[in-house]
Amino acid sequence: MHLINGQWQSEINASDRAIQFGDGCFTTARILSGAICHQPDHLRRLQQACEVLLITKVDWQKLEHEMNMLASETPDGVLKVIISRGSGGRGYSASHCDNPTRILSVFPRPAFYHHWRKQGIKLALSPVRLGQNPMLAGIKHLNRLEQVLIRTHLEQTDAEEALVLDSEGWLVECCAANLFWRKGEQVFTPYVDKSGVNGTMRQRIMSYLKGSRWHCEQVSEPPETLADADEVIICNALMPIIPVRQVENWHYPIGALYHFLAPLCE
Repeated sequence: MHLINGQWQSEINASDRAIQFGDGCFTTARILSGAICHQPDHLRRLQQACEVLLITKVDWQKLEHEMNMLASETPDGVLKVIISRGSGGRGYSASHCDNPTRILSVFPRPAFYHHWRKQGIKLALSPVRLGQNPMLAGIKHLNRLEQVLIRTHLEQTDAEEALVLDSEGWLVECCAANLFWRKGEQVFTPYVDKSGVNGTMRQRIMSYLKGSRWHCEQVSEPPETLADADEVIICNALMPIIPVRQVENWHYPIGALYHFLAPLCE
């Protein structure tokens, strides 16, 4: 069952634009001890996405109440919040779409994240590349077919996550995580201004690194730049941070950057 516009149900109107066009956005947050981790970050993400998508009339106060209500009933888990433009309009036209749809769902948090954090993971270079679209880059909209294909190819490998490039061959992210790597005192993360998602944990890590011994820089680099990296990590709101032990044939230790960020990213 899902909480849809305040009602527990498992069905949604077939004319909803989330189904018809993927017309909406979402966020996925960790629930810990009955509270949503970094809730303001997730609300801000949804609000920014709705601004880009020109989705109006979202009842943010009601949504926040619903998020807190579900979290209070869950000691440890995952909260997914979807906002669609709702039903209405003809074809692609968004006219007369005056009632956005709120969909809230709670799931168990993946148990394997704990093992990943202790052992590290392997990334496999994905053959699926992300298209560039500066208007939609950064936000977590509902059009996730690229990620579905990335995940499908990943499942044919022995790696835990995918290393994803854009259509020009630049590093962007993983299938469901953002990417950082360290060379000496310098930390790098790919730009997400043309494709990819500007994850909430990515933003937090960049903030944590300000004033630290490491300087963080956004870059456009090919995958070969990872060949001489001292350390590679990935992150998202649920993991929240995982060390990478191998990318293709390149190997890395669990290093100082991970140990600095891990207690901050609980």
